[in-house]
Amino acid sequence: MSGPARAFDWRVPAIWAVVLTMSVFAHAYVEVANETRAGHPLGLGRALIVEACSHLVIAALVPVLYWMHRRWPIGDQPRNLLVHALGVVPFSIAHTLGMAALRFVWFSGVAGESYVFRLTFDRLAYEFAKDIFSYGLLSAGTMALGLLLRRTPVSVSTAVAATSSGPLPERFAVRQRGGAEIMVEVADIDWIEAAGNYAILHVGGETFEIRSSLSRLEGELDPKRFVRVHKSHLVNVAKVVEVTPWVSGDWRIRLQDGGEVNLSRRYRQRFEAVVPVRS
Repeated sequence: MSGPARAFDWRVPAIWAVVLTMSVFAHAYVEVANETRAGHPLGLGRALIVEACSHLVIAALVPVLYWMHRRWPIGDQPRNLLVHALGVVPFSIAHTLGMAALRFVWFSGVAGESYVFRLTFDRLAYEFAKDIFSYGLLSAGTMALGLLLRRTPVSVSTAVAATSSGPLPERFAVRQRGGAEIMVEVADIDWIEAAGNYAILHVGGETFEIRSSLSRLEGELDPKRFVRVHKSHLVNVAKVVEVTPWVSGDWRIRLQDGGEVNLSRRYRQRFEAVVPVRS
């Protein structure tokens, strides 16, 4: 892709940092209140350290959660929901052991206090019950944040127009926030996703939004290069890495950027006309 280097979308880690920081203070306040009512006064500073250790581990697990949702989108296949349900187990184990280790390092190593985190069955069951809720909340936040940022993207773009009788476009002019424009080479696009009145260009792990329907783009792009594989997806056949059988007669396409999309039965014949699939 030509033009300036693609900027990292700082909004994602910034939003998560704010949300998790607010959660630390909220949980610490609740913990202090609960312990006080139970007759065990707890200082706010200690409560903040305890919650910070827990939330630091969660922050480290958020990128893994993003990878999980990219690899197994919940709304894509029913079996993906099962993958995420099973994923709560390693998530909870990593969270529990990680926060126990951080608390031990802080209280025993830094503060010089005696600290014991008893890994009993009851304690693990208690943490697992909380982590079920945490995993669901983080998953909902991941999907909601992705949807929100797609509706208010870093790059709101205008496509280089092409008529059916004119030359096929070789690049798109993408307007970035702040007014600068970069040129996205059509050959660099891995796949294109429909999003209402917009289309999302997936380019090497980055996304750029343009105001155009998927059907219009399909008519403008080279049909030997870009093929409709689903009602919501166009793929660049040069970026296809693997095609594997899926469920209900569908196939699964893996692309160079790590993305995966369905090859619907409805569009398989069209895809195989360009890229033959061997059963």
